[in-house]
Amino acid sequence: MFFTAVRLVGKKPKPKLKPVNPKIPPEQAVSVSRSIFDIVKQHGPLNIAAAWDRVQEAGLNGVNSKSHLKLLLRWMKERQKLHMICNHVGRNKHFLYSTWFTKPGSMVGDASKQPAKMTISPASQHAAKTDASSFASQPAVKNKISSSASQQAAKTKIGGSGLRQKTKLTRV
Repeated sequence: MFFTAVRLVGKKPKPKLKPVNPKIPPEQAVSVSRSIFDIVKQHGPLNIAAAWDRVQEAGLNGVNSKSHLKLLLRWMKERQKLHMICNHVGRNKHFLYSTWFTKPGSMVGDASKQPAKMTISPASQHAAKTDASSFASQPAVKNKISSSASQQAAKTKIGGSGLRQKTKLTRV
């Protein structure tokens, strides 16, 4: 309990961020946010680059640059018009903006369409080939206990410490 208290006291509090200012008049911000919402709703979860491409295609006048779009998306997220999804793809994270009504399984984008690939390391492939069952199934190969290991096993059986030691198998 003492360590929990020390850990909690040692943490810095979250910085109190001031509200995001969309840098356009309120009436225009509402109309631009409605059109951005429609774009995100129509084309599914979008990252910043895909959203910027869609906004340019739509010819939206209120958005001046990509950084202004980021600011507007953050403002819409603050007002809970959109929410952000973190999509893990391997070691990378893809942050996507989505409406609240988008199903999680319907991710749109290059990274979400690709199935996750399972790779087996060469060491685990080698271990799978050379497990103990493959040694037992081969009649030509004999496994013998080394003499020092058998002597140690005999000592533990006779009157050793009462604990049995593991014996090592050597391949001959």
